[in-house]
This record gives sequence, structure tokens and C-alpha cells, in this order.
Amino acid sequence: MRDVSDDIFSAVMADMRRAAEAEILPRFLGVTAEGIRTKSAPDDLVTDADLGAERRLTEALSARFPKAVLIGEEAVSADLAILARLADADLAVIIDPVDGTWNFAHGLPLFGMIVAIVSGGETVAGLIHYPLTGDFLAARPGRGAWHIARDGRQTRLSAAPPGPIGEMHGFVPLHMFPAEEQPVYAQSLLRFARTTTWRCSAYEYRAVASGVMSFSLNAELKPWDHAAGVLIHHEAGGYGALLSGEAYRPAMTKGRLLLAPDAESWDAIRRSFTEG
Repeated sequence: MRDVSDDIFSAVMADMRRAAEAEILPRFLGVTAEGIRTKSAPDDLVTDADLGAERRLTEALSARFPKAVLIGEEAVSADLAILARLADADLAVIIDPVDGTWNFAHGLPLFGMIVAIVSGGETVAGLIHYPLTGDFLAARPGRGAWHIARDGRQTRLSAAPPGPIGEMHGFVPLHMFPAEEQPVYAQSLLRFARTTTWRCSAYEYRAVASGVMSFSLNAELKPWDHAAGVLIHHEAGGYGALLSGEAYRPAMTKGRLLLAPDAESWDAIRRSFTEG
């Protein structure tokens, strides 16, 4: 599948919306200690909403794409071998049922739902849904990146214009880098106008794809966080690659991913982080 039709694209959006309405919205602001568990670290959380939404989306998307490998964040947390299937899959659907779980669990309205359709190792459709506002960011290769409002109105997205390093705003999750690397990255942050992290890829991609923020540097490569967003940012006119210069692919699990307004800006930002 090298092209996702309009009908399939709309159907997946409807699947996401139904899963959010059934499993996520009723639980927001009602999360209790009994409904939260930890995974790899004390602040790496999973809630009943994550599990319920992933289960519902997996059922819907398995029926819609019967030949696809389904890669759900929570399923991979339970069985890492599932992630290994992504590299060789002819067709895969990647699901992040609640991106920004820490925010969701603590009553902060910065969370989303992400789905990426991957064919032959490349993302052919990226969708990010925001349950509280009912809107989407969406992209397919060569068709641009779009904000789709709750009422269906569509607005084309554009990444930030290039500019001097000292005027750029960006996302850098310093706490996610290895402890020995944090002082080096922290010193580099002083070269920018402002850096922050929102603990939510769904909203950070929204900001860089719409030009609100100039760049993002990511410490980890998890396909449910990035496969959809990288395509959306690219279709919005932005440029992204690993700090090594290698092009991003959804099956990657190692490396530092940097997104910027264009290739020249990307190189300037990369040098600010790698050349001291």
C-alpha cells in the first residue's frame, strides 16, 4: 500500500474519534491511583484509558487492515518482540493510544492519540487526534500537512520560517538524555531564545508543524511517538534527520532525531548541539 485513499483515511479518523470518545474522554479528570500503573520508570505511566483505547483501536484497525502488523505502544510494553516485526513488515499500523499519559494522568490537557500507517518501511499516512478539542493533524506523502477541525474545515500547515539560532524556540527534553550527556546539552540550550518540553509528542509535533516552535530534538526513537509526526512535519515544509545525518525511518530505535525549519537551519542547530 503506497497510497491511502481518502475513504480509508477518513475511516481511520473515525476509528480514532470513536476510541477517544469511548475510552479516553470519560476517564479524563477521573483518573485514580488504582487506574495508573508504572512501566519502565516511576514517571513512565499507563492508565486504563491507554489500555482501553489501544484495545478498541487495535480491533478496529485489524479489521480495516487485515494483512497489517499492528504495533501498539502498550502491546510492545508487554511483549517487546512485537516491535521487531516492524522492520520487515510489508504493511504496519502503529498506535499510540494516549500520547502524553503523564499529563493525562495528572489532569493536564496536553495529550493526544497517534496513528501511523507504514508501508515498505515508510510512513504513508500520519494522523494525530486531540480528543479534548476533537481536531486532527494529518498528512500523506506529497499531499501537504493539514489541520482538520472538529467541523471538518481544513487548514494547510507550515513549519516555522528559518531564522537566527538566537531567535529560535524549540523542544528539548533534557531529562530524557543520559545523565552524562545532560550538562553538554544544557549548555547548548543557552544559545536559543527558549527551549522547553511538554511531555507530549502529539502537541510538540503540532507546534513544530504549525510554525509555533522552530525545532525539536528528541532523545528517544519510539515509532508511536515519531512515525506520524515526522511525515506531518515534512509535509508542512520542515526538515528532519538524525544528528548523524541519516534519514529517519519508522523502524529506527536508536539515535537523536532533530526537526528544523529547513536543511540549513537543521545543520546550524545540529552544530550547536554537537560542536560545543
